[in-house]
Amino acid sequence: MKAVIQRAKQASVTVNGEVVGAIDAGLVVLLGVTHEDTEADAAYLAEKIAHLRIFEDENGKMNRSLLEVGGAVLSVSQFTLYGDCRKGRRPNFMAAAKPDRALPLYEAFNTFLRGKGIHVETGVFGAMMDVSLTNDGPVTLIIDSGDKPGNE
Repeated sequence: MKAVIQRAKQASVTVNGEVVGAIDAGLVVLLGVTHEDTEADAAYLAEKIAHLRIFEDENGKMNRSLLEVGGAVLSVSQFTLYGDCRKGRRPNFMAAAKPDRALPLYEAFNTFLRGKGIHVETGVFGAMMDVSLTNDGPVTLIIDSGDKPGNE
């Protein structure tokens, strides 16, 4: 499972001209699911993201977590994170999980975040979405559950 995390001052996602999710300060998480992912991967990423110290403290150092600053998450499913561009000019998305596998894991990820008391807004799984944000910093990170300790 891959997550692209962007610290945002505000963000929203629109589907068919209607805002379906919006947050003030917090994180935009673009989440991709692959075939081997499990709920343990969703739990790992939720835990990591909730506690990642990427918000500034009173001294301007990135030393505070999403939980500490009371930030929200705008979670957007994005199968294209598993696009393979090594051959040709068109990405291959064979590594992305099919919707029947990806949707429950995307929902589990969001549930794990909510279980930590984090306000989570979402896009619409599988829809064409317009994501808008004011990137704060900018701070953008990529986390892959396959890189967690013990997976060497």
